[in-house]
Formats: sequence, structure tokens, C-alpha cells
Amino acid sequence: MFAVLKTGGKQYKVQSGDTLRVEKLAADAGEKVQFNDILMLGGDAPVVGAPFVAGAAVQAEVIDQIKGEKVIHFVKRRRKHSSKRTKGHRQKLTLVKITDILSDGAEKSGVKAAIGAGSVSGAAVTAAAPAAPAKPAKAAPKAEVAVEGADDLKKLSGVGPALEKKLHAAGVTSFAQIAAWGEAEIADFNEKLSFKGRIEREGWVEQAKELAKG
Repeated sequence: MFAVLKTGGKQYKVQSGDTLRVEKLAADAGEKVQFNDILMLGGDAPVVGAPFVAGAAVQAEVIDQIKGEKVIHFVKRRRKHSSKRTKGHRQKLTLVKITDILSDGAEKSGVKAAIGAGSVSGAAVTAAAPAAPAKPAKAAPKAEVAVEGADDLKKLSGVGPALEKKLHAAGVTSFAQIAAWGEAEIADFNEKLSFKGRIEREGWVEQAKELAKG
């Protein structure tokens, strides 16, 4: 019986007892790993996956973490002052020995999935990634708290909810208070609320006197 597995973006045809060099896996020497992306099972009754064979797996023992042969990359650029560049690279690989081929029951084997340290299959990433932390629920918006016994200062020209809050914060809660303002108080609140003469222009004091009567 043989199997065709996929790991590190490559496909390998393997049988039990084969020694294989694959893209580096996140595993130590002596560990047992399981390849779950099986494209085909061969033998007396071949099975072809779509794209993978459900429940099938290939188990292997990690022999060692190694490096491949050195590859030289040489670049020469014409008409660029004879620019030359040489780079060397040795691919990191994992040497494994195939121990078993499972036609089903892979999810119940309990063997660690073979996860690549570089190129990782989408299925492996999904299985290994920790669950995303739940987002904290948004706090309900605070309800507007009315000041007990306060007049509706929004009846004044140009006063909205935000400005009414500022007046309450400054200790102004009634029309009678505004009706009693003199030049000093008006100048003080023009400064506090950055109004620059708005109180006089809107006629708050006169409006407040009328509203206080009603």
C-alpha cells in the first residue's frame, strides 16, 4: 500500500519504511508526527481524494533536522558598472521515516500533526491556531440623567443638550439664576463656555426672565 501526501507545497509518494526529506517541520528528533493532507491511497482498492482522502493519514518518525545542498545564486548586471552579486542558500529540511499509513481514523490517532515551520498547509494552520479571544461586549450607552428640579434650559435660544449639560456642570439649573445675571456673571460665563458675547446676542437674560415667570 502506498500514499501520496502533501506537505510544504510539494507532493510525495511514500510507503511504510521509506525515508523522506521534507520542508522543515516544527518537531524534534524522535517525535512522531502525522501528515493529514493525503491526496491518494494506492493498493488493491485505490482511493483518490477530492482534494484529500477523508480520515486518511501518514505517520512518520522525525529522524533529524538537516539542511539541503548549498545553492549558489549568481547575478551579473550588464551596463551597470559590471555589478556582480553571489548569494548562497541551504534549505532547512526535516528527515523523517514513514512508519504507518492509515486509510481511516486519522482524527482519533492522537499523533501530533506535521506542521511546517515555514510553509504550512491551510488545514494545519486552522487546526493549530489558538482560538481568537472573544471581543468584550460593548457597554450600553449611558442614559441621560436629568438634574432633579432643574428647569428645561433648552428652551433658551441656542441651548441644546450638550450646552445644557455644561450649564448644569457649572451649577446653573434654573431660569431664575440666569435672569439674575449681571455684567460680571455674563462675562464670567462667556469666558467659561467660550461664547464671546453669545449670551448678550441671544438675549438669554431677557428670555430667562420671561420663562421664570411662566
